[in-house]
Amino acid sequence: MMKRVVLGVAVLCGVAACQPRVPDSGPGFSDYNSYLREREANPAPAAALPPVAFSTDIAASAIAEAEAGTGTGFTAPPLDPMDLGGDRERGNAPAGIEETTAEMGFVTAGVSDEQDFSAVSTRETIASDMARIEANRSQYVVIQPGALPVRPGDVGPNLAEYAIATNNPVGVPLYDRPRIYLVNVRVACSKFTSPDLAQEAFLAGGGPQSDRKGLDPDGDGFACDWDPRPFRAALQ
Repeated sequence: MMKRVVLGVAVLCGVAACQPRVPDSGPGFSDYNSYLREREANPAPAAALPPVAFSTDIAASAIAEAEAGTGTGFTAPPLDPMDLGGDRERGNAPAGIEETTAEMGFVTAGVSDEQDFSAVSTRETIASDMARIEANRSQYVVIQPGALPVRPGDVGPNLAEYAIATNNPVGVPLYDRPRIYLVNVRVACSKFTSPDLAQEAFLAGGGPQSDRKGLDPDGDGFACDWDPRPFRAALQ
């Protein structure tokens, strides 16, 4: 039995000897802190960015080829995203232009400084302010109220005047109405686009005493849900 154990161990050692050697360096195999220190001590060189270059000859050649239909087009050179130095031109502005309000198209002399107390206090006083106020007051034009326009005579019933002249609640009958109507009230009221127009037609047709159009079946003097209360409230 002991011989078999010794023989098995020998076989395993031989198999292990045939396996390729595992590297013992690099991240994951050696101490990770040592790897970080080595990487900081020997950083990888940064990739060089292509220089920003523009050639008018190349652009003119590409335009000529495009117009002739023989070229493949013009490809602009890559721009350096890190080239943000102070000497870089801004758009089509001349190099070295000062960053002032004039650069944006404004005239500095035309900008009001009325909100600058130090600037205003050097040229204005309480007396000058009073003089300016008096000058403005002298230009005021006071328009006196005149007579109200006269309402034309033939314009139909005045709904506001009628509402103020009544005092009965909505739905309380004051006028006799037939028990059976020959017209459908809903259909009759649907012919008007608003209760105001229905009330005007009702008053113009003999209302509130009579209801020839069938617009006021309960006899309260108000046709098709017309409500006099807003007019009464306005008077108060």
